[in-house]
Amino acid sequence: MKERGRKWLHIVAIALILAIASTIIIQHNNTPRDYPQIATHGVLNVGMYHSPLSYNIINDSITGYDYELLQMLKRLSGWDVKLHHETSMSRCMQKLNNRTYDVVACQTPITSYNTNKYLFSKPLSLNKQVLIQRTDSTGNVSIRNQLDLQGCTLHIVQDSPTRLRIENLAQETGNTIHICETHNHNCDSLVRLVATGAIDYAVCDEVNAAMIAANYDNINYDTAIGFTQFMSWVMRPESTILCDSLNRWISVIQQSDEYRELYTQYFGTKNFEKLQRIGQRAQGEKRDTTHTETANHSYE
Repeated sequence: MKERGRKWLHIVAIALILAIASTIIIQHNNTPRDYPQIATHGVLNVGMYHSPLSYNIINDSITGYDYELLQMLKRLSGWDVKLHHETSMSRCMQKLNNRTYDVVACQTPITSYNTNKYLFSKPLSLNKQVLIQRTDSTGNVSIRNQLDLQGCTLHIVQDSPTRLRIENLAQETGNTIHICETHNHNCDSLVRLVATGAIDYAVCDEVNAAMIAANYDNINYDTAIGFTQFMSWVMRPESTILCDSLNRWISVIQQSDEYRELYTQYFGTKNFEKLQRIGQRAQGEKRDTTHTETANHSYE
């Protein structure tokens, strides 16, 4: 009887320890984490998922625009950039929300819907969403423009902002377009599913689609689903100082020849020049606004 009582007390003690540990973890994850907390330890926790554009392993070498840009940031900031790999964007965003990660370093479109929930770094690329479909034996496709999407089911990455664009497209064209959010899939696996005939249509960003489609003979991505958008890294809304600091470092990096070579490698020279023109125009508008505000203040 006494032995049974001791076992029971032992079980209760373990349960209490686990409960206390869980409470500490929850409290830690709910603690705001911005630049001061990150700088104290000098460690930036970054979430990424596998894709040719973000993080890819080829012959034991790691490639990817986001990965290589992070290495430049690491050298400039002096921080230890710890990369954490996930199977999907959805998993990255979940762990950003619970403060496991400080930044999700995957090219994410800046949309009005997203900016209501997250902070974005300054634009890092220009990209757009495209339809992934199979070609027939003669190279033809069934969907030639957005009006042909009536009744089609488009597969997208779970929790992707692409959903909003497709919903708007359906309203604009008056079509019924079905959306299927696939769990634990990224652009790479969606293209593979289309190529093998498991699904008929998917939507991915154009740059990733072009890189992945090079591995398949029957994939077409010529039909645009959305307009060209700014793409950036994502942070939580309270990470204002971190966002400002990253933007300052990125601005320095973007002035270098090393960055120009990196960008043109993944997006092309024309895309780089277009992004530069947009950035210069934005800077000009910012200077004009500042000048006007200063003049108004002086007048007052």
